[in-house]
Amino acid sequence: MGSRQPSACQPVAAVNFHVWQPCNMHCKFCFARFNDVREEVLPAGHLDRADALLLVRSVAAAGFEKINFAGGEPLLCPWLVELIAEANSAGLVTSVVTNGSLVNAEFVTSVTGILDWLTVSVDSVRESVQVALGRFGPRRSVVDEASLISICSAVKSVEIGLRVNTVVTRANLDDDLRGFISVARPVRWKVMQMLPIRGQNDRHSASLAVTEEQFAGFVSRHSELRLLGIEIVAEYNEDMTSSYVMIDPAGRFFDNFDGVHSYSDFILQAGVDDALRQVRVSRERYLRRGGDSYWRL
Repeated sequence: MGSRQPSACQPVAAVNFHVWQPCNMHCKFCFARFNDVREEVLPAGHLDRADALLLVRSVAAAGFEKINFAGGEPLLCPWLVELIAEANSAGLVTSVVTNGSLVNAEFVTSVTGILDWLTVSVDSVRESVQVALGRFGPRRSVVDEASLISICSAVKSVEIGLRVNTVVTRANLDDDLRGFISVARPVRWKVMQMLPIRGQNDRHSASLAVTEEQFAGFVSRHSELRLLGIEIVAEYNEDMTSSYVMIDPAGRFFDNFDGVHSYSDFILQAGVDDALRQVRVSRERYLRRGGDSYWRL
């Protein structure tokens, strides 16, 4: 990554920028609803274009090496491609995580050459389970299995690295995703135990949360996919707690150390280093979950 020097307080190399609070789906398990941000801090649910671009430049200058654009649904952001291009120009490894509903040929073409990784969130390929989870758009439309396969193929055809994320809940605990994953062939399949966060998804935690044993059983049932060369990364709740550097839609670092989002001052006002000191991030947990590996390939 050239001669970029990390800041003294930077615990990890990657940052997740939740660039857009609005979403076109209603996932009950979502830990990044940010209704508190929209109601109390930033009614629009996102920075304006100029500040978002400045924030990308700021984290690059501070020494981060990779940026992941998340949401809400980041593809709703009209200037997402500009942000990706800005990050790419600054030497950052670029990544987007999306529910896939807005990925089309035009988007893939627009990010070819500037986007390194695309992650598609797939919690089930069964319509009934997707609807039960709230993973649907207008008129309860879901992204069906054929569409998901088509998205994955289009991404790989232009040499953008493909990942799939799955959150394991009580609703999809018995699902068998071996068929889909074996066809989609992501470089990495990240499987996450639903993480209850107060103020974000706690309304549904009692009905959707799974135990460590249940989660381990889901992972074990799919372990044969490793024989296809697919890396399976299982993230338990402990792995996800305070192991990410995250930026909220209002431009603040936040952590989930106490099972609730705790926010820093605004990064563009306090500066990256001072704001980052106000949140808790464990480098040990970050490395343990493989956060510093796959994207360097």
